[in-house]
Amino acid sequence: MATQARTQHREDAGGTPTLFLAFELGVVTWRLGFTTGTAQRPRERQVPAGAVETVLVEIDWAKQRFGLPDHTQVVSCYEAGRDSFWLHRFLVAHGIENLVVDSSSLEVNRRQRRAKTDRLDGHKLLAMLLRYRTGEQRVWSVVRVPSDDDEDRRQLHRELVTTKRGRTRIMNRIKGLLAGYGVRLTLWGDVPTQLAHLQQWDGTPLPPALRARLQREYQKVGFLTEQIAALEAKRRMLLRTSEAPAVKQVRQLNTLRGIGLNSAWLSVMEFFAWRDLRTPKPVGA
Repeated sequence: MATQARTQHREDAGGTPTLFLAFELGVVTWRLGFTTGTAQRPRERQVPAGAVETVLVEIDWAKQRFGLPDHTQVVSCYEAGRDSFWLHRFLVAHGIENLVVDSSSLEVNRRQRRAKTDRLDGHKLLAMLLRYRTGEQRVWSVVRVPSDDDEDRRQLHRELVTTKRGRTRIMNRIKGLLAGYGVRLTLWGDVPTQLAHLQQWDGTPLPPALRARLQREYQKVGFLTEQIAALEAKRRMLLRTSEAPAVKQVRQLNTLRGIGLNSAWLSVMEFFAWRDLRTPKPVGA
């Protein structure tokens, strides 16, 4: 891998220039940094977030600014985050070589660890992109981008996990509200009836506003419980009827002792179905 990257750099330096682009992705605006080498001051531009057509225009302007031909190769990078992989797919579709970088793998200058600015991040990403292209593979960790189908298969178990966590948060909130009045309640059985007859520490009824809030909160628990049941039913149906290779892997893994359906489904959809796990290193990429 490193030898291949060094060869590419020599070809670039030998007459085939490369335009390097680093994205600093924000919610409202994106900052773009362009350069052709380490000794050149970056060209910095700002575009509205999501304005990919404007990004292509800025790339053309950057080529003109640096005196590069139209067919110049463009290599870009951005940190993995809220925008996920759609921007990567757009760039690749337009012939741009793009890297999605694990933000936790970026090195931090301890003297500047509190100076979190777009300018610092943009310059840092450009500098690290140049180092990566010269063969310094350990400068950061590049994220493996899943296909559209692989990413879509992960929605079911992720929604199930999120829904279960949401229900747990609401139940803990109910218990916390009751604890403030000296009440301990196990949320099992006919909970609405229990809530209607609860008494606080001195034997007096709970305040009416609190009682109404508790009833509404538990209605949310019931709604989420129905959603969880529907998601688990859909997963069981897929496990019985689907002939997709990933689901077949889930069936096979689920036959092992000590591995339940949740663990088998998660392991396959997040790892085994689309990652080449020949060594431990790709597990975190």
